[in-house]
Amino acid sequence: MTATADDAPLKGASLWIVAVLLAMANFIAVLDMTIANVSMASIAGSLGISTSQGTWVITSYSVAEAIIVPLTGWLASRFGAVRVFTTAMLLFGAFSAFCGLSVSLEMLVFGRIMQGLSGGSLMPLSQTLLLRVFPKERAPAAMALWAMTTLVAPVLGPILGGWICDNLTWSFIFFINVPIALFCAPVIARTLRRFELAPIKAPIDVMGLALLVIFVGSLQVMLDIGKDHDWFNAVEIRVLAVVAVVFFLAFLIWELTDKNPIVDLRVFRHRGFAASVFTLSLGYGAMFGANVLTPLWLQTYMGYTPTWAGMTTAWSGVCAVLMAPVVGVLMGKKFDPRRLVFFGLMWIAGVMLLRSVLTNDVTYWQIAIPLILMGVGLPLFFVPLTALALGSVEEHETASGAGLQNFLRTMSGAITTSLVTTMWDDKTTAMHAELAGVTDRSGDTLNLLTAGMGHDAAVSQLNALVQSQSVMIATNQLMFVVALAFAVAAFAIWLAPRPARAVNMAEAGGH
Repeated sequence: MTATADDAPLKGASLWIVAVLLAMANFIAVLDMTIANVSMASIAGSLGISTSQGTWVITSYSVAEAIIVPLTGWLASRFGAVRVFTTAMLLFGAFSAFCGLSVSLEMLVFGRIMQGLSGGSLMPLSQTLLLRVFPKERAPAAMALWAMTTLVAPVLGPILGGWICDNLTWSFIFFINVPIALFCAPVIARTLRRFELAPIKAPIDVMGLALLVIFVGSLQVMLDIGKDHDWFNAVEIRVLAVVAVVFFLAFLIWELTDKNPIVDLRVFRHRGFAASVFTLSLGYGAMFGANVLTPLWLQTYMGYTPTWAGMTTAWSGVCAVLMAPVVGVLMGKKFDPRRLVFFGLMWIAGVMLLRSVLTNDVTYWQIAIPLILMGVGLPLFFVPLTALALGSVEEHETASGAGLQNFLRTMSGAITTSLVTTMWDDKTTAMHAELAGVTDRSGDTLNLLTAGMGHDAAVSQLNALVQSQSVMIATNQLMFVVALAFAVAAFAIWLAPRPARAVNMAEAGGH
């Protein structure tokens, strides 16, 4: 496959302008995965709906995005990566405005679906185009820039969403995307037009697309509403699970046997790609779990405001930004990427162990310092893993590989969110029951409290103390599980073969 025009790498200021614009596109697409989470109360109140109904605002975006991400490879080869990217960028801006102007739940959910369908392609295509336009020797810097936005956006989403709802209105969590999209799309279209590759007119795999939509939609809805419906004790959750499994198996069979699959699953024949994607999904899922649990714990039981909880968790993002260029330099030094991945994941596993021994008397900096240290390790595993995965596939498979990589990363975040919140509630309940059975057996503490505040108030106070300790123990236990997940991911990278040569990320970009 050859380019339709001179595709020499960009240089100087034009290179970095395009790089920043592509990174911004990836940033807002990932940001919108989490920015609406803390805004649900404001949205529900404004539209006159319940909070449970409001979860569809999050679910609709997640389902649409999860469906479109693995299709990116087919779309790019059929219509051209630059054309698909700029079109998706414009549509993302348009439907962001539509969401901000919504006056009903139905209108907002439709806008979020269309926003997810357009934004899902921005993640893998921004990665592919960054690597395509950068010179070979500077490709590690491109990967570090892309990884930085992917790691930081989920952390900043809740902070920005909370600040906007406190100081403006919820509509602005969507409006902020509009000027970025309107500026980025035409500049990128004009600058990268000469990097477009000749399209391949492959037939549309209608059956594969239908199976994918049903399988992903059922799984995502099950994950989003499962906790509120007591999981598999509810008939609707069991039905969704059966539908997801059946259609997933049908999807696998169809895509592996069809001549022109809409999702090229054959890239998993490359052991380096399969091992890297498995490690990435496990590591990113563990990171997402920690990022979900931390602000939830801080706001619910530690007395932090949404703004302060966000500012606390942001420390990991700050350090990730600082470390990303360093990792890019290390990648350029021809280090074995598996060693960097292993060190980064084991580093974070150690940090998570520090977070598994906290108490209710923990100070701000005792929480913040482990997050700072966690941020140091994030780019060390994320940047080399992404490079190793895409460097393990053939050049014409890059867009498909990037799409599948981002799809599995997105799904790992969704699955982990459901698992962590469910396990946290279950462990807290179990620990509360256990502590309640051994607390104040003599009744002396209750009698002392009763003397000062009355019996009912004393019981309530004692129960609050037990609940606080139960939450702290449950949080520590989950952080220990997260640490184990990072350690398992660290050892999993050795399933990938040793690179016969340094990973050529310029080739990974489809250049």
